[in-house]
Amino acid sequence: MSFYVIDDHPMMRQAIAMLLRRVFSATTVVELGKLSELAAAVIKHGEPKLFVLDLLLPGVKDTNAVREIKTMFPDVPLAVMSSMAAGDAQESCISAGADLYIEKSTSVNEISAAISNLFMSKHDEGTSRSSEEVKLSKRQKQLIGMLDRGLSNRDIAAELDISEHTVKVHLWRLFRRLDVKSRTQTLHYARLNGLL
Repeated sequence: MSFYVIDDHPMMRQAIAMLLRRVFSATTVVELGKLSELAAAVIKHGEPKLFVLDLLLPGVKDTNAVREIKTMFPDVPLAVMSSMAAGDAQESCISAGADLYIEKSTSVNEISAAISNLFMSKHDEGTSRSSEEVKLSKRQKQLIGMLDRGLSNRDIAAELDISEHTVKVHLWRLFRRLDVKSRTQTLHYARLNGLL
């Protein structure tokens, strides 16, 4: 199994790769400086099981790299890591198909937890999910209730005594579980399926 780290900054790319090797010791981590190197790398190193992608790659506009990778490998989890604050960038990346958005200023432990959660949740999901088959954890049901109350990530973090970043990870896992892209779609799904 191969994880692919695509970042044009050598130091950041090596740091992310070292982190992945530490967390997933039996994994091959392939480091690439350009998106254009991906096709040849996959031929050489094998099918990807995870992508960690820098949002601001030279010669790539906006979220085109996310779209390109997701077109080639729609079922492979993709985490975007960026020096840009989440804000609008996070929304546009998720809309383009990314599974997770992580700010590069995030602590190593939180990055490690977020990527581990993403990888495990994608592999625990299975491929077919009808509304009858969707099983939510106690925490995910709790999050739906908090979203229904209109709580922000900060409010949820305070109420659950966890970091805002951990809240984001939980929300993206919930979105993936329900196959939705936003809070609004989550609440719509929850109402249609008797989760509220």
